Amino acid sequence: MPRTIADLPADVAARYPYRSRFTTVNGRRMHYVDEGPPDAPPVLLLHGNPAWGYLWRDTVVPLLAAGYRVVVPDQIGLGLSEKPHDHRVHTLDNHTANIVALLDRLDLRGVLFVCHDWGGPTGLGALLTRPERAAAVAVMSTWAWASPSSEFHHRVLPWRLMHAPLVGPYLLGTHAAMPGRGMYLSVVDRARYAEQAMGAYTAVLDDPDERALTWIWPRSIPLGLPSDTTTGRFAWLEAGVRDLRLPATVIWGREDDVFTPDVFAARWHEVWPHAEGTHLVTGKHFLQEDSGTEIGALLVDFADRTVGANR
Repeated sequence: MPRTIADLPADVAARYPYRSRFTTVNGRRMHYVDEGPPDAPPVLLLHGNPAWGYLWRDTVVPLLAAGYRVVVPDQIGLGLSEKPHDHRVHTLDNHTANIVALLDRLDLRGVLFVCHDWGGPTGLGALLTRPERAAAVAVMSTWAWASPSSEFHHRVLPWRLMHAPLVGPYLLGTHAAMPGRGMYLSVVDRARYAEQAMGAYTAVLDDPDERALTWIWPRSIPLGLPSDTTTGRFAWLEAGVRDLRLPATVIWGREDDVFTPDVFAARWHEVWPHAEGTHLVTGKHFLQEDSGTEIGALLVDFADRTVGANR
């Protein structure tokens, strides 16, 4: 039997008190929550690596209070979704196809896509594949191009060493560096994170054999190197998002040192001159951990004027 939210430590389940749901996407079991009126405009919250739906727990509350339907999937390979051992499963195209399959399975229409970290390349790729299902888009601490790449991802210490062929599986697989210290270093209020969140991320990645995506996914980040495998996919993605004319908003953590706001948030306004923001909130890369409720309020305001305008 797959684990559910109710099977997790009691304090985790209390902070994310929603019913676990499962569906099959491309032959894999995906976990998601689906709350709010089924006929309300849907808000799709997409996380990245090594997070899961719990990252959005504070953001969900204002959206539900405002009457929206909120759908929060766990990416295949993370959270309470199936975690395939076959590394060939974990391509960017496959993860994008998983989001497309969820959109189709739930028949979501008029969607506000909210994309964070790897939820950007996967969610925006799904949006481009199913544009008729989208009504608006919000981006935060994410990207959709091969260049510029983040200076953080070029550093030998800690990033490139951490993802080297032997060191990466050892640190990220055997020792769970990403859901542990990696996320801890990527929030502002570390004491609160240690008390209220770290256990939620380590609990769903407690088996070293199930942590493959935490060190495979970062290798898909194009760095302008001969070994890059996703340059063509990101070229397609950038061209597609540049042609989007959907209502858009940009939300960013002031302290983000992975995708710094001066480079990456600014780039989104070059891609989408019509986009609202940048709305800066307290937060490093996992800004939802520091400002989840404020982000939820920003999304409610944006949704009320876009996807919910004709309710």
